[in-house]
Amino acid sequence: MDIVDRVEVLVKKTYYTYERYELDATFAMLYHEQPITPAELGQYVRISDHLVQLDEKHYFIIFAYTEHDSAVKASQNLVHKLDHHFNDHTSCIALDSFNPSKSAKIVLKRLQAILDETRSRSYTRVETEEIFDH
Repeated sequence: MDIVDRVEVLVKKTYYTYERYELDATFAMLYHEQPITPAELGQYVRISDHLVQLDEKHYFIIFAYTEHDSAVKASQNLVHKLDHHFNDHTSCIALDSFNPSKSAKIVLKRLQAILDETRSRSYTRVETEEIFDH
């Protein structure tokens, strides 16, 4: 199965869970300079969260059952743990507001745009779509 198809399935499941049970989630994209396996990264996220490796340096993350503000805190915690484990400061995470009307491709494009902007400014390493308002 293609990576984008996997992400699409997970996004649709997340939207279904939200619509059916009113359980929040937050989508994120992690950039990490050094290679890290999904198993290694999995040590630093909750077992309920979903990870999909997009390429060697990018991961799509679904912070399941997590509203936006809590996902920001979870992302900050994840960046801190990766900094400590790798002894570097190359990780950054983009978060986008949860909107069931967005397709998986749109979610990925928005996250990539937020991540690109975050990496270019580098004054914060966990950022939301609000970065475009500055």
